Amino acid sequence: MDEEIARLYADHGLAGVRPRFAYPLIRLAHQGPMTIRDLARSLGRTHSAVSQTVTAMRSEGLVTTEPGEDARTRVVHLTDRARDLLPFLEAEWNATEDACAELDAELPMGLAGYVSAMRARLAERGFHARVLDHLEWRSEAGEAPRTSRGGLGR
Repeated sequence: MDEEIARLYADHGLAGVRPRFAYPLIRLAHQGPMTIRDLARSLGRTHSAVSQTVTAMRSEGLVTTEPGEDARTRVVHLTDRARDLLPFLEAEWNATEDACAELDAELPMGLAGYVSAMRARLAERGFHARVLDHLEWRSEAGEAPRTSRGGLGR
């Protein structure tokens, strides 16, 4: 889906704008400048992920950063270029939500329901434990792991 949205951006001449930029840019537009930590918290993402996104957005001229209240924080501000893109980004965000809802309606189980069910199952028994249940490895014997597909493809 991200590739299709990136294609939409390219079709509209938004060179250098990536789909992962839309949510942080929209949030900054509505809430004003904030630290990377606060932005990450408001988006429900990790500080590391948002810091990397901010670095990429800064290199595309979409945001600037300045020192915060202490040497460890950076405050993120939108540039004029980002403000000019916001009407399109917000329209695309809403259109994407509508397209996802349409797709959900066409599926036997909606994406949100599927994700919720998967989270519940993984909370009962984590993915690590599930992989271990299928892993046959004898490192002391120097054997390769068994795979049901005859290789490491996923």
